[in-house]
Amino acid sequence: MSLINTEVKPFATTAFQNGQFIEVTEADLKGKWSVVFFYPADFTFVCPTELGDLADNYEEFKKLGVEIYSVSTDTHFTHKAWHDSSEEIKKIQYVMVGDANWTLAKNFDVLIEADGLADRGTFVIDPEGKIQIVEINAGGVGRDAQELLRKVKAAQYVHAHPGEVCPAKWKEGDATLAPSIDLVGKI
Repeated sequence: MSLINTEVKPFATTAFQNGQFIEVTEADLKGKWSVVFFYPADFTFVCPTELGDLADNYEEFKKLGVEIYSVSTDTHFTHKAWHDSSEEIKKIQYVMVGDANWTLAKNFDVLIEADGLADRGTFVIDPEGKIQIVEINAGGVGRDAQELLRKVKAAQYVHAHPGEVCPAKWKEGDATLAPSIDLVGKI
């Protein structure tokens, strides 16, 4: 079953952010745009490149009113240790969520149960707490924060402009489409 337009299921967990342990629940994902960014594990190879890329673009996400929640099945303690020991991870200011009991990975259907790890899953959630974008990558394929920013802008545009859609490669300021019978076969 697709997770598109479904509400984020209830959860409660501990995260690491800016030198503090904080509690995070599904309520934190409501009232603003959120990105839930699953990755397999701390202290690995592709993961720090992705999380560092997000850190480098975090200010752009914040300007759009978007909070980032990176999630792995590691604990919040492991997130702190990784943050303290890696120059790339030290740049992170967004929330690093611990999911040691696999609740979030199961809720978002990205758990690789045999390994106790999460797939590379990206979820964009609207202010009502509904999932608007789902992207799952194979373990060896890293993601691009600039492409994610483009998709978030498109999702925000469509959300704010009912009756309009964003075509392929749409960028902020580009023309959109208003689906109608008149467009059938004309694109």
